Amino acid sequence: MTEMCYYEVLEVSKDASGAELKKSYRKLAMKYHPDRNPDDEESEHKFKIVNEAYQVLSDEQKRSIYDRYGKAGLENQGAGQGGFGASGMDDIMDIFNSMFGGGSFGGGFGRSARRDPSQKYALDFEIELPLAFHEAIFGCEKEIDIRYKTPCHDCKGTGAKDAKLETCEYCGGQGQVLMRQGPMQFAQTCPKCQGEGQSAKEACKSCKGKGYQEEEETVTITVPAGVDSGNRLRLQGHGNKAKNGQRGDLYLTFMVEEDENFIRNGNDIYIEVPVFFTQAILGETITIPALDGELELALKQSTKDKEQFIFEKEGVADVHSGQKGRLIAQIRMILPKKINTEQKELLTKLQESYGVESTPYKSTFDSAFSRVKKWFKN
Repeated sequence: MTEMCYYEVLEVSKDASGAELKKSYRKLAMKYHPDRNPDDEESEHKFKIVNEAYQVLSDEQKRSIYDRYGKAGLENQGAGQGGFGASGMDDIMDIFNSMFGGGSFGGGFGRSARRDPSQKYALDFEIELPLAFHEAIFGCEKEIDIRYKTPCHDCKGTGAKDAKLETCEYCGGQGQVLMRQGPMQFAQTCPKCQGEGQSAKEACKSCKGKGYQEEEETVTITVPAGVDSGNRLRLQGHGNKAKNGQRGDLYLTFMVEEDENFIRNGNDIYIEVPVFFTQAILGETITIPALDGELELALKQSTKDKEQFIFEKEGVADVHSGQKGRLIAQIRMILPKKINTEQKELLTKLQESYGVESTPYKSTFDSAFSRVKKWFKN
């Protein structure tokens, strides 16, 4: 059987950065989390594999071994056994908190986790909301169309025809069954009635036994400035409706689109600045785009390729404190693809004017040439 590739599991390339790994891990872990996919064995299996892959790739040492020798090289490293390193445990707890409470924009799904067993569905639910880059940076107001669940009128949310229920034969109406594993005995929610203690004698035709119908609603929301992918916003009272008329909460998880020029890392913004080699040598002041308009970038003489220039408080406003990050301009040196006769003569004269300084390879390799000659003499 072909061995699974951890990079494919996390849906990233082999040169993915730590931030890219974490972002993909969070998305997949939230997607396949067992509490979001009850009684779904396939999702539970995928959740375990995603955690296993991230446990390895988030650890630099394990990732290096894996890249060289594959999973076999990790057999004595404690990987792939379902545990978590410090980084993996921090992230899984972060995912847990973001799903069940303690998030940046509100509480979690605690009420749904402790819901009445007769309630056929969770009151809280979550959807992903895509945002354009500038919408996340500056905040915006958006209208979204949602579909929420409401109890079936014909069966009063029971899923049974005429709301007629009978005692569950599997658990005897207890809602739980006792399971034994070796000397241990423990209670488990009844798989037949899902903990209700009752089951439908005949399924409701209106909702086909589901116990609910779906309704549509348009909601207007205000997106705070500075949100990023993975941030969540709670809309109280816009979730599914319970049999008593109470509505749960809607949770929005933002997914921010990438920009063509600006690259975001937390509250910092990176931008690559193409500079012709003569500009870098001579030094020149150029204009570059910024989030709020434009900035003047003063190149110093002999600016290097990939050199960075930092502009404080020109980045993204923190969604909590409002403090702005940095804008970091990184130079990308541009060399001429072709030169004509006149340009070649000028460049030759320029090179000659630098004398020995223009041929640094000679002094660097003098000793190497001498050693090589001695090897052949011997």
